[in-house]
Amino acid sequence: MIRVLVADDEPLIRAGIRMILTSADDIDVVAEAGNGREAVETARGTAVDVALLDIQMPVMDGLTALAELRRAAPHVQVLILTTFGERENVLRALGHGGAGFLLKDTAPDELIRAVRAAAAGNAYLSPTATRHVVDSLSSPGATARTEEARQRLDALTTRELDVLALLGEGLSNADAGRRLHMSEATVKTYVSRILTKLGCDNRVQAALVAHDAGLHRDTV
Repeated sequence: MIRVLVADDEPLIRAGIRMILTSADDIDVVAEAGNGREAVETARGTAVDVALLDIQMPVMDGLTALAELRRAAPHVQVLILTTFGERENVLRALGHGGAGFLLKDTAPDELIRAVRAAAAGNAYLSPTATRHVVDSLSSPGATARTEEARQRLDALTTRELDVLALLGEGLSNADAGRRLHMSEATVKTYVSRILTKLGCDNRVQAALVAHDAGLHRDTV
């Protein structure tokens, strides 16, 4: 059973998330918190596998709570939930060791997939959040990021580019395997190679490189 902590300052939001997550047979919401400080303290004293943190909370915001949690309870995988999808928030969440970033309009089945992915030790970036990140490529500095990312992709083989493009779409290893007619284990091997070659800590960071480079399957 995956044990989840939900932290949001709005009780109604917490209740909605609890209802969605507990509809899955393998997920149990074992604790709730109304602010970031309470979330950190609760995680210290409760057996939790995944913490779902709102980015904007009183006393301590979600990103600060994420950094605190990584120090206080490093075994807990943290997903950031927000109404905002700015690139800087995504990068800060990843930089602090977050397992993923989801928008509050995320579909219920995607929220469940994200929690399962985080519990399994996999990073998860909502396709919706990914699109917001892609939109930011037109912001100042985007040209420099694009060029740098494309140079990094030079190290990848054509098949690795295929896999990376699908990571950029937010696909799981299983979904990418079906799309590419590969086994899930083979895709996992490719992902490991891609992370090593790109110098990325997780698949979400690799997905951001793919988007910076403008990589899509129809371009490789």
